[in-house]
Amino acid sequence: MSETPSSSSLELWGQRLLAAILLGGQVVVHLLTRKIHRRNTLDQMAMVGPESLLIALVTAGFVGMVFTIQVAREFVNLGAGSAVGGVLALSLCRELGPVLTAVILAGRVGSAFAAEIGTMRVTEQIDALYMLKTDPIDYLVIPRAIACCLMLPVLTILSILTGMAGGLLIARNLYGIAPNVFLESARNFLQVWDLCSALIKAFFFGALIAVIGCSWGLTTTGGAKGVGQSTTTAVVTALLAIFISNFFLSWLMFQGTGSAVLKGV
Repeated sequence: MSETPSSSSLELWGQRLLAAILLGGQVVVHLLTRKIHRRNTLDQMAMVGPESLLIALVTAGFVGMVFTIQVAREFVNLGAGSAVGGVLALSLCRELGPVLTAVILAGRVGSAFAAEIGTMRVTEQIDALYMLKTDPIDYLVIPRAIACCLMLPVLTILSILTGMAGGLLIARNLYGIAPNVFLESARNFLQVWDLCSALIKAFFFGALIAVIGCSWGLTTTGGAKGVGQSTTTAVVTALLAIFISNFFLSWLMFQGTGSAVLKGV
């Protein structure tokens, strides 16, 4: 019996996922043993960071507003309106900030990596690098991995601050919660580990986005059609990797029963 298209595509996806895992190992080895292309790295940092800043902040601002609307209307009825700021701060630091920022970068930056490197692959520019005795991992992958791992935590912190600002605006104007009450609640609820967890998650998500985008680009075949398929699959795979790894990271970081709410109230 011949294989169905779905089973063959799934098998191909599995092979490319294995290639991405191997590429991740190569990235670690090259970071420890090879020189870094500084100019390429700075160019990629500019693309990942400043050029993604506006969309990340707009998204975070509106997410903070929507979350505050949903939480405040219930908490005010329960007489716990003073806890709204703390709950929003916890949600943004532990989950919403790093995950949503990573999702934005996966769509914007991960797709760009896959398309750019995939085009280089099908137009034989990668082969030209080998002819020039230049390792594509050092020249193409490492700068992108460093850029994502450094810029995503920065974007995450800025997104958390913007989300808090959006939540504060809604809490004050719609529900009459005083800004000092809102901010004091956030200060009481938050712990240093909550901010550290956001940075750890962002760093890990950045590595996933860069490695998956670059790997799917390097394994592209089939001309322009192949580039389009690689770009789409790279984004979907990166999103899956972010959500799955987020579960395991949250499970490792926040085991047991929490005490932040009890301390903040």
